[in-house]
Amino acid sequence: MDLFSRSWAALRTAVDELSEQDWERPSGCAGWLVRDLVCHLVIDAQDVLITLVTPAEAEPTADSATYWDRVEPPTGEDPLDALIPRLAAAYGDPGLLAFHLDDVGSAAGRAAELADPDARVGTQGKVLTVADYLSAYVLEWTLHHLDLVAHLPSAAGPSAESLAAARALLERVGGGPIPAAFSDRDALLVGTGRRVRTDAESAALGGPTGRFPLALG
Repeated sequence: MDLFSRSWAALRTAVDELSEQDWERPSGCAGWLVRDLVCHLVIDAQDVLITLVTPAEAEPTADSATYWDRVEPPTGEDPLDALIPRLAAAYGDPGLLAFHLDDVGSAAGRAAELADPDARVGTQGKVLTVADYLSAYVLEWTLHHLDLVAHLPSAAGPSAESLAAARALLERVGGGPIPAAFSDRDALLVGTGRRVRTDAESAALGGPTGRFPLALG
């Protein structure tokens, strides 16, 4: 749960440090600019808040790995994906979007710090402990931090601690390890299809029939 807070704080700090020009640059998410990704983060923060106040009495049906579903790789054409750029554009001034993320994001961070790690919550038809739910989001924050800085070479990326934890969780989701020759960053980018694999990387991952890349939702 501490890593949730640290990875989320690092991602929000990276947003705070965006220049005016950075908001219009492409992100690592197909079809989205940086401003669109930040708008998605607002929705993510809202989801965290909603989930943390949605208690469940049933036994857990998922953990931090099985929380994730495999989905089709994003193209930017899915109705919800396509809605995000329109929402982001509606803010007009990127400063308003940054303010909204800071407002809702801070609340999500505080709620996570106050939550009982052993409590059960319901989301997306699943029941998890708070600890597992927040651990799952370390992968979300770390991947989106990589997306945020994908075309911002001078921007700070996620911490080594977050990268290592996110890689370990991705390997659990995928059902096996990514070869040690991959750095944590490359394991996440290649393992989720965010970067095109070289022939050698593809072979190391088992070719087109291997476990990776994974698109998660």
